[in-house]
Amino acid sequence: MARMTPSEAMVETLVANGVTDMFGIMGSAFMDAMDIFTPAGIRFIPVVHEQGAGHMADGYARVSGRHGVCIAQNGPGITNFVTAIAAAYWAHSPVVCITPETGSMSNGLGGFQEAQQLPFFETITKYQGHVANPARMAELTARCFDRAMHENGPTQLNIPRDFFYGDINVEIPQPMRIERGAGGEQSLAEAAELLASAKNPVIISGGGVVMADALGECQALAEFLGAPVVNSYLHNDSFPASHALWCGPLGYQGSKAAMKLLSRADVVVALGTRLGPFGTLPQHGLDYWPKEAKVIQIDCDAKMLGLVKKISVGICGDAKAAATNLLQRLENTSVACVATKSARAEEIAAEKANWENELNDWIHEKDEFSLDMINEQAGEEGNFLHPRQVLRELEKAMPENVMVSTDIGNINSVANSYLRFEKPRSFFAAMSFGNCGYALPTIIGAKVAAPNRPAISYAGDGAWGMSMMEILTCVRENIPVTSIVFHNRQWGAEKKNQVDFYNRRFVAGELENPSFAEIARSMGAEGVTVDKLEDIGPTLQAAITRQMEEGKTTVIEIMCTRELGDPFRRDALSKPVRYLDKYKDYV
Repeated sequence: MARMTPSEAMVETLVANGVTDMFGIMGSAFMDAMDIFTPAGIRFIPVVHEQGAGHMADGYARVSGRHGVCIAQNGPGITNFVTAIAAAYWAHSPVVCITPETGSMSNGLGGFQEAQQLPFFETITKYQGHVANPARMAELTARCFDRAMHENGPTQLNIPRDFFYGDINVEIPQPMRIERGAGGEQSLAEAAELLASAKNPVIISGGGVVMADALGECQALAEFLGAPVVNSYLHNDSFPASHALWCGPLGYQGSKAAMKLLSRADVVVALGTRLGPFGTLPQHGLDYWPKEAKVIQIDCDAKMLGLVKKISVGICGDAKAAATNLLQRLENTSVACVATKSARAEEIAAEKANWENELNDWIHEKDEFSLDMINEQAGEEGNFLHPRQVLRELEKAMPENVMVSTDIGNINSVANSYLRFEKPRSFFAAMSFGNCGYALPTIIGAKVAAPNRPAISYAGDGAWGMSMMEILTCVRENIPVTSIVFHNRQWGAEKKNQVDFYNRRFVAGELENPSFAEIARSMGAEGVTVDKLEDIGPTLQAAITRQMEEGKTTVIEIMCTRELGDPFRRDALSKPVRYLDKYKDYV
């Protein structure tokens, strides 16, 4: 055992786990450890706001498949992590959040920047390691890193700030990685039997397919069965979009082709997905979940099996290993659906063509409110572009091997119909946590992990205001990205609810903004305003060239109409009821 300080023990454990980059804001609480990051080979990337650091760690983890790490000052610096760690939790990202806290001798006395930091993260982390004795620094640091990988989610390492100092005897633990199997013998046999008799199987390819690097195995199983493959909600990168069996994403603003084909399934293979409730809600007027189908759900977390949807077979296993095992079993037996692959291929192609034609013709929203907004803006100074046409042009101009992050909001959600990818670890959204301010910092973290890939973020003007200051991080730290801002001067997603449920009584939804392109230029980035449809593709391509060849960050501000897509929460709202006379007109 070597003699060292607790700071050295923590840093050496980070090195043992392959940490080369960390995100955060410097602080006295961990300065002794920070002092040796550089000689340890760790780049500390200072951000503008700690929430951004947490999202960067999330993006870094989702691209690299390794840990993303963030750290900050005790108290307010740590509370600023909470939203980002919650988003990482629902994205199943192995983020390690290091939270120095107030000193052990003053804890509970109400000192400067004191807070009880463990309860904040109790329900949004997979494990919390609290260093109760400096001698356990390496042990608990290592456990946080191991558990983040084992359980596919964030962990918290909480350290009293005085415990970075002293002298301890330490053996640096080596990372412990577990091998996941295909699942139980009986459940795999039952699943293979169901698939062998299926006439119209459909595969849902989820985030677990991406995390297990199982796209090839999913593709092989789909090709053998001739089964259409649909992406689970916001996992558009879980199957190559150019493949003939790819049908697009489920859920909010997803693919009608995917939904219609799923509705006809007699057996559903939910591969690496928890089948989250928001991702399987009716959409486009389609209640598409098949009521009579047999469902085979495969997830590495047994707690997810059958939690949301009734299932016939639950397999607790790795998506890659399970898909391989099922294919091997099916290759050695008679499989009913193999004989009808060509007929299903025609059906798949027809549904996909119908959906593409509908998207091509769906150039703007056609409800009464959107038409009013289009007519109103026609008399305003300047030109405003229809969001769906904008999204289509962006899709056409996407570079090869691109990474895209999307914020929450109306136009960003409509983008779900248009974003297609060829390889995994390419698409990043805040998943079911749905927080604003996600896209820009997440794509910054992704760019750090994969500097040779083009990186693009989408955000509406409301969400952009929560994170645009991280453009300063891009410029200061030479992390070039391309950020697209849909400028429609409103909180669109919530405003749609006021249209549908509150008789167009608009409260707090209007945003009168300055030019975001000008703000970008003031921060040292390039800034471009686009108000002509034909300029979108060339502007994006030029920005990517600047990013990849010149190392420059560009903000593209696209002036959009105020038309609005379907509301987020039709399931959670109803027409208002008023009892008091003074409110009777507000129905």
